[in-house]
Amino acid sequence: MKIRPYFETDEAAVVDLWRRCEVTRPWNDPHKDIVRKLAVQRELFLVAQCDDRIVGTVMAGYEGHRGWINYLAVDPDDRRLGYGRALMAEAERLLRARGCPKINLQVRAGNDGAIAFYERLGFADDKVVSFGKRLEHDEAAS
Repeated sequence: MKIRPYFETDEAAVVDLWRRCEVTRPWNDPHKDIVRKLAVQRELFLVAQCDDRIVGTVMAGYEGHRGWINYLAVDPDDRRLGYGRALMAEAERLLRARGCPKINLQVRAGNDGAIAFYERLGFADDKVVSFGKRLEHDEAAS
């Protein structure tokens, strides 16, 4: 498995992976999310590749105060092989290189597997309430 930057030719495989990992939501068009990411710190959009298959992704970002992790996904058939841990380690390395002092991420309530995964990596519940406000309303993801 190697970790590399996202290429535009990865789009179909990445969106398919996200759907199989159930990280997409109707209010977030994954194709638009990719376009948005490529416009901002595209070098922090990573994929894990085994042979010719994309088996994982992570989108990281840093706005000068906190780093953020989005779209960490590992193919359900390839879980527990260390790919998620490796993607997170590379995202953390890239964020540290930018001077990032802390990484934040959000996990949907009830996603106990993801919560346990992040706890194993040293993340802790910050005991905050997360708010959101849509500034652009995507059409339903197809």
